[in-house]
Amino acid sequence: MKALWFFFLIASIAIVLDACAGNPITSAHASVACLESNPETSDFHIGAGDVLNISVWNNKELERTVTVRPDGMISFPLLDDVSAAGLTTRELKERITAGIKQYVTNPQVSVVVQAVNSFTVSVLGEVNKPGRYEMHSGRAKVLDALAMAGGLTPYATRSRIHVLRDSDTGGAQQIPFQYRKATSMKPGNADFCVNPGDIIIVP
Repeated sequence: MKALWFFFLIASIAIVLDACAGNPITSAHASVACLESNPETSDFHIGAGDVLNISVWNNKELERTVTVRPDGMISFPLLDDVSAAGLTTRELKERITAGIKQYVTNPQVSVVVQAVNSFTVSVLGEVNKPGRYEMHSGRAKVLDALAMAGGLTPYATRSRIHVLRDSDTGGAQQIPFQYRKATSMKPGNADFCVNPGDIIIVP
């Protein structure tokens, strides 16, 4: 059984390394601030899988409920494909408004996020249910993700758990996670918030 888990761990890490090929992995400290995943706030960024309701005032023909595709695009009348991933609702509203101006006089566009499905975190290695998990809160932490993955197996090396996170400069950051400190009752809890796209590796 242990040999099977070891094989799975090696295969999982190989997939991650292959995905990061050509991009350096650097060590980093975890960000203290949690990301905001509330679509009502101005800094929420649309992602693949999110469901949007787009309407134009007094124009029922231009009302659509769309899901952001894996390529980050949505389909909208008059414009065909529109890039939406990575934008705030206000930015997408401005992009659609600019695109349909030549067809609609003084368009009043509304963009409302109906469902957030883009905040996912992957958990690989020595956990009971490895996989990709959808986070429904911008305040979800590493321990939350590990709990969703069924917790650690008896073979997990707790001192070597780390998070792979995309960096702003390309490549990936490797953030160590102090499991024992995070699960202790002592002050200065070491648990920290996960970001969309994080990969938690449990050797």
